[in-house]
Amino acid sequence: MNQFSRYLIAQAYNNAWANHRLLRACAQLSQEEFELATRTSFFPSIKMTLNHILTVDWFYIDAMERAARGDEPHPDYCAAFFEPEEPFATCAELWAAQKLCDQRLIAYCRRLDEATLARDVGILRDDGLKLDTPARLLAHLFQHQIHHRGQVHAMLAGTGVAPPQLDEFYSRGESEDRAPDFAELGFTEADVWGTSAP
Repeated sequence: MNQFSRYLIAQAYNNAWANHRLLRACAQLSQEEFELATRTSFFPSIKMTLNHILTVDWFYIDAMERAARGDEPHPDYCAAFFEPEEPFATCAELWAAQKLCDQRLIAYCRRLDEATLARDVGILRDDGLKLDTPARLLAHLFQHQIHHRGQVHAMLAGTGVAPPQLDEFYSRGESEDRAPDFAELGFTEADVWGTSAP
């Protein structure tokens, strides 16, 4: 496996780890704080923002999985992934769905090879078929997630729940700090970095 593919795998694991930390904090909110309390951000609630992260994940992961299988783009992506706009009412439901989605993204990145990275991903839009590479779509998806997780992090600062630290990554010297989260998620350092991980 080349270094670029290994990097994408690490990013997928980091994404799952950050979602886990953020959603664990959000799960401490009351339903009113999660859903109804008006927040200042792109979306006016924590519930709306977290649902948006998930539905966009569904959309792009489906497109990349279809391309990897050699299938056609999804013919009705709006109905499939964005209707309803907020598919989950509670944090517990959303957290479970996000975890499954994160596992799909990790699995997709672990299967990446030169042929898959070179194959265009097709996405049907209102103005026709759009083609892009898996690398560009993954970069876009990771950035999208970081962007909106940051908004939720800021919104949590206006509640009684302390926002979790999300800017840690995978420095060797911090492996003990992430060990409890990794144990909850079933991750190992070798999963992220390969058999040569310390």
